[in-house]
Amino acid sequence: QKSCGKGLFNLTCGHLNLAEKEYFGLEFRSQAGNHVWLDPLKPITKQVKNPKEVLFKFMVKFFPVDPGHLREELTRYLFTLQIKKDLALGQLPCSDKSAALLVSHLLQSELGDFHEEMDQQHLATHRYLPNQEYLDNKIMHYHRRHGGKTPAESDIQLLDVARKLEMYGIRPHPASDGEGTQINLAVAHMGVLVLRGNTKINTFNWSKIRKLSFKRKHFLIKLHANISVTSPLCRPWLDTRGSCPTAAFPGETAASVLLHPLTSPGMWGCPGPGLMVLLTPFPPCCSGRTQRQLLEHGRKAKMKSLPFERKHYTSRYDERQCRSSPDLLTDVSKQV
Repeated sequence: QKSCGKGLFNLTCGHLNLAEKEYFGLEFRSQAGNHVWLDPLKPITKQVKNPKEVLFKFMVKFFPVDPGHLREELTRYLFTLQIKKDLALGQLPCSDKSAALLVSHLLQSELGDFHEEMDQQHLATHRYLPNQEYLDNKIMHYHRRHGGKTPAESDIQLLDVARKLEMYGIRPHPASDGEGTQINLAVAHMGVLVLRGNTKINTFNWSKIRKLSFKRKHFLIKLHANISVTSPLCRPWLDTRGSCPTAAFPGETAASVLLHPLTSPGMWGCPGPGLMVLLTPFPPCCSGRTQRQLLEHGRKAKMKSLPFERKHYTSRYDERQCRSSPDLLTDVSKQV
């Protein structure tokens, strides 16, 4: 409890034997009811009132444009588990075809080659989608095509489908514009996104942004002097000068939650010169390796992939495909 957030995060990554840890973070529910990331640079006791009673969730924090650049099989597996969870909770909206295809790759990874009776039994007892009962036949149709694929190959194919989805890697934060209309804001690799529901209505690319800041409930995007907002959909949330997009969040801490991935050690580093001149409570600098630095380090070091074992429900794989084992994401406290 006396450690900074980084201490707990490093213990978690050490338990998983995870090398590419910059993509991940620990999330918890704050007293205000918001889902927030554990800040690695601050003491845990400064962020959590009762640490012993708080559940921290190990989750993907940064989604690369192309997951194919992930070097470790374990990293791809953890990304697959995140996609699996998001699908089950309805947090990754997509077409029925894409949803069925994603689940079919999960079945190939978890069960092995297609077997109609086993697939039916498994789908009857495991829920991958909110509307799964309508897609069972389509899921099995796709699963039949994946014969011979190993779990690692299934992970790669699943992530290749997921990266093409409109909402891949996007965590919307509810807000409102100047007229009180409900919108969502999200931070992604391309910039700050403005959404209405699950539809993108505007994107502020990092190259256009000079400064991000928040004051209490209000979040502001300051653009470079030669950039103007032309989209009529963003007019309602411009400030009085007509050049600084601003939005209001339901709580004072919600605005800071949106900015947190940018101000802690992470994959994007500083997207542009001078961009990280942020208001308190966040530090005005970035640290940690960016994705490019992480990839370059992997190539130069020529590190061998670390071995790991994954959980499977049945043993329908032959020896060349995988080994069945307990779930690698076991409770750390039990290990201690």
